[in-house]
Amino acid sequence: MKNKNITWKITQGMYVLTTNNGGCMVDAISQISAGDNPLISVAVMKSNYTNELMKKNTKFAISVLGKNVDGDIITTFGMNSMRDINKFENIDTTEVEGLKVISNSLGYMICEIVDSIENDTHTLFIGRLIEGDIFKEEETMSYAYYQEHKEELIKVKTEKNKTAWICTICGYVYYGDDVPNDYKCPICNVDKTFFKRKK
Repeated sequence: MKNKNITWKITQGMYVLTTNNGGCMVDAISQISAGDNPLISVAVMKSNYTNELMKKNTKFAISVLGKNVDGDIITTFGMNSMRDINKFENIDTTEVEGLKVISNSLGYMICEIVDSIENDTHTLFIGRLIEGDIFKEEETMSYAYYQEHKEELIKVKTEKNKTAWICTICGYVYYGDDVPNDYKCPICNVDKTFFKRKK
C-alpha cells in the first residue's frame, strides 16, 4: 500500500513565488546555506508556466503566507495560470527590487538566481538572498495546515448541473462523469487518485 498523503506531514510552509510576469503557489522551499546572504532553494514543477518564467529571469521573490491569509491569494496563485489571467490584477502587492511581493503576507525574500538543477518533474532553483523583510508577526501556514483546511481556504466555484471533480492538492476542477484513468491535473500534475467528487 502506498498512501501519498504521508508527504503532507513533511514540515514545510506555504508561499507565493513571484518573478517578472508571473508567479504561483509553492511549498518546497529550503535555506541551504548560512551567512549574511544565505542560499534559498525552491522547487517549481516543470509543467508550471512560472517554471518557464524563472528560466528567463535573474531574480525571484518568495512571500511567506500566514494562517490568516486571504483565500483569494491561494485561489489566484494556486489554481490559475498566468497564461490565462493576470494574477496580480486583483491582489494587493508591493514592489521590491523590481519584483511584486504579496502585501498581505508575513514578509518576503528577494533572491538572485545562482544555479538550477533539473529532475524528472521539477526544477530546483537556487537563489542568493539579497533583500528581505518581515511585515507582521503571525503563525506561518504549514503545508499540513493547508491540507487540513483546504476546503475553507480555497474558494472553489463549480458550474451548475455539471459533475465536478476537485483536485485535492490545488483545487483545480475537472468536469465529467468520471476522471479518466490517465488524467493529470493541468495545474499540479497529480493523477486521478487525488481528485474528489464535489457533492
